[in-house]
Amino acid sequence: MISESIIKDLIDKKLQEDEMFLVELTVVSGNKILVVIDNDNGVPISYCIELSKVIEAGLNRDEEDFELEVASAGIGQPFKVKQQYQKNLGREVEVLTSEGKKFKGKLTEVGEDSFSVEVEEKVKVEGKKRKELQVKTVSCNFDEVKQVKDIISF
Repeated sequence: MISESIIKDLIDKKLQEDEMFLVELTVVSGNKILVVIDNDNGVPISYCIELSKVIEAGLNRDEEDFELEVASAGIGQPFKVKQQYQKNLGREVEVLTSEGKKFKGKLTEVGEDSFSVEVEEKVKVEGKKRKELQVKTVSCNFDEVKQVKDIISF
Protein backbone atom coordinates (compact mmCIF):
# COMPACT_ATOMS: atom_id res chain seq x y z
CA MET A 1 0.00 0.00 0.00
CA ILE A 2 1.21 3.50 -0.84
CA SER A 3 1.94 5.52 2.30
CA GLU A 4 0.65 9.02 2.98
CA SER A 5 4.20 10.20 3.69
CA ILE A 6 5.27 9.36 0.12
CA ILE A 7 2.40 11.45 -1.31
CA LYS A 8 3.13 14.27 1.13
CA ASP A 9 6.79 14.32 0.10
CA LEU A 10 5.76 14.50 -3.58
CA ILE A 11 3.46 17.51 -3.15
CA ASP A 12 4.91 19.58 -0.26
CA LYS A 13 7.36 21.59 -2.38
CA LYS A 14 4.78 22.33 -5.11
CA LEU A 15 2.15 23.43 -2.58
CA GLN A 16 4.62 25.77 -0.85
CA GLU A 17 5.80 27.27 -4.15
CA ASP A 18 2.22 28.01 -5.19
CA GLU A 19 1.10 29.21 -1.71
CA MET A 20 -1.40 26.37 -1.40
CA PHE A 21 -1.94 24.29 1.71
CA LEU A 22 -2.91 20.70 2.37
CA VAL A 23 -6.30 20.25 4.04
CA GLU A 24 -6.57 16.47 3.94
CA LEU A 25 -4.55 13.52 2.69
CA THR A 26 -5.83 9.97 2.98
CA VAL A 27 -4.81 6.67 1.45
CA VAL A 28 -7.26 3.83 2.03
CA SER A 29 -7.16 0.15 1.11
CA GLY A 30 -6.90 -0.50 -2.59
CA ASN A 31 -4.58 2.54 -2.84
CA LYS A 32 -7.38 5.06 -3.17
CA ILE A 33 -5.66 8.41 -2.64
CA LEU A 34 -7.58 11.57 -1.71
CA VAL A 35 -5.78 14.92 -1.63
CA VAL A 36 -7.72 18.04 -0.61
CA ILE A 37 -6.01 21.42 -0.97
CA ASP A 38 -6.92 25.07 -0.43
CA ASN A 39 -5.61 28.60 -0.87
CA ASP A 40 -6.64 32.01 0.45
CA ASN A 41 -8.04 32.87 -2.99
CA GLY A 42 -9.54 29.50 -3.89
CA VAL A 43 -8.18 26.71 -6.06
CA PRO A 44 -8.85 26.51 -9.80
CA ILE A 45 -9.53 23.07 -11.28
CA SER A 46 -6.49 23.49 -13.52
CA TYR A 47 -4.32 23.48 -10.40
CA CYS A 48 -5.92 20.25 -9.17
CA ILE A 49 -5.05 18.68 -12.53
CA GLU A 50 -1.49 20.02 -12.30
CA LEU A 51 -1.01 18.58 -8.79
CA SER A 52 -2.52 15.28 -9.90
CA LYS A 53 0.14 15.06 -12.65
CA VAL A 54 2.89 15.74 -10.09
CA ILE A 55 1.67 12.84 -7.95
CA GLU A 56 1.28 10.49 -10.93
CA ALA A 57 4.79 11.34 -12.13
CA GLY A 58 6.21 10.39 -8.72
CA LEU A 59 4.43 7.03 -8.52
CA ASN A 60 4.77 3.96 -10.72
CA ARG A 61 1.51 2.27 -11.74
CA ASP A 62 3.45 -0.80 -12.91
CA GLU A 63 4.70 -1.40 -9.36
CA GLU A 64 1.51 -0.50 -7.53
CA ASP A 65 -1.81 0.57 -9.07
CA PHE A 66 -3.74 3.41 -7.47
CA GLU A 67 -6.83 5.60 -7.76
CA LEU A 68 -6.18 9.33 -7.35
CA GLU A 69 -8.52 12.21 -6.55
CA VAL A 70 -7.24 15.77 -6.09
CA ALA A 71 -9.84 18.34 -5.04
CA SER A 72 -10.19 21.77 -3.49
CA ALA A 73 -11.79 22.18 -0.08
CA GLY A 74 -15.55 22.44 -0.49
CA ILE A 75 -17.62 25.47 0.42
CA GLY A 76 -19.62 24.87 3.56
CA GLN A 77 -17.46 21.93 4.61
CA PRO A 78 -16.02 21.81 8.15
CA PHE A 79 -12.57 23.33 8.65
CA LYS A 80 -9.82 20.76 9.10
CA VAL A 81 -6.63 22.85 9.40
CA LYS A 82 -5.74 26.15 11.05
CA GLN A 83 -5.05 27.85 7.68
CA GLN A 84 -8.76 27.51 6.87
CA TYR A 85 -9.61 29.46 10.03
CA GLN A 86 -7.11 32.18 9.04
CA LYS A 87 -8.49 32.27 5.50
CA ASN A 88 -11.99 32.89 6.87
CA LEU A 89 -11.13 35.68 9.34
CA GLY A 90 -13.87 38.31 9.28
CA ARG A 91 -16.44 35.93 7.80
CA GLU A 92 -19.53 34.35 9.32
CA VAL A 93 -19.01 30.85 10.72
CA GLU A 94 -21.10 28.21 12.44
CA VAL A 95 -19.55 26.49 15.46
CA LEU A 96 -20.63 23.17 16.94
CA THR A 97 -18.98 22.54 20.32
CA SER A 98 -18.08 19.15 21.74
CA GLU A 99 -21.05 19.50 24.13
CA GLY A 100 -23.44 19.93 21.17
CA LYS A 101 -23.97 23.69 21.53
CA LYS A 102 -24.28 25.48 18.19
CA PHE A 103 -23.78 29.18 17.53
CA LYS A 104 -23.07 31.54 14.63
CA GLY A 105 -20.96 34.65 14.45
CA LYS A 106 -18.04 36.45 12.86
CA LEU A 107 -14.62 34.81 13.15
CA THR A 108 -12.47 37.57 14.64
CA GLU A 109 -9.25 35.96 15.83
CA VAL A 110 -7.19 32.82 15.33
CA GLY A 111 -4.44 31.90 17.78
CA GLU A 112 -2.12 28.95 18.28
CA ASP A 113 -4.64 26.80 20.16
CA SER A 114 -7.87 28.77 19.97
CA PHE A 115 -10.09 31.11 17.99
CA SER A 116 -12.66 33.81 18.79
CA VAL A 117 -16.10 34.44 17.34
CA GLU A 118 -18.20 37.61 17.75
CA VAL A 119 -21.77 36.55 18.53
CA GLU A 120 -24.90 38.72 18.60
CA GLU A 121 -27.59 37.78 21.10
CA LYS A 122 -30.69 39.38 22.55
CA VAL A 123 -30.35 40.08 26.25
CA LYS A 124 -32.96 41.31 28.74
CA VAL A 125 -31.75 44.66 30.08
CA GLU A 126 -32.98 45.69 33.51
CA GLY A 127 -35.54 48.50 33.34
CA LYS A 128 -36.41 47.93 29.68
CA LYS A 129 -39.35 46.03 28.23
CA ARG A 130 -37.62 44.70 25.12
CA LYS A 131 -34.51 42.61 24.84
CA GLU A 132 -31.54 44.42 23.31
CA LEU A 133 -29.09 43.06 20.80
CA GLN A 134 -25.62 42.80 22.31
CA VAL A 135 -22.35 41.57 20.88
CA LYS A 136 -20.09 39.29 22.87
CA THR A 137 -16.91 37.45 22.01
CA VAL A 138 -16.77 33.69 22.49
CA SER A 139 -13.36 32.02 22.62
CA CYS A 140 -12.96 28.31 21.89
CA ASN A 141 -9.99 25.97 21.90
CA PHE A 142 -9.64 23.94 18.71
CA ASP A 143 -9.99 20.72 20.72
CA GLU A 144 -13.30 21.91 22.26
CA VAL A 145 -15.22 21.98 18.97
CA LYS A 146 -16.64 19.22 16.83
CA GLN A 147 -16.77 21.36 13.72
CA VAL A 148 -16.54 24.89 12.41
CA LYS A 149 -17.66 25.83 8.91
CA ASP A 150 -18.20 28.98 6.94
CA ILE A 151 -21.70 30.27 6.31
CA ILE A 152 -22.48 31.11 2.72
CA SER A 153 -24.55 34.25 2.24
CA PHE A 154 -25.79 35.75 -0.99
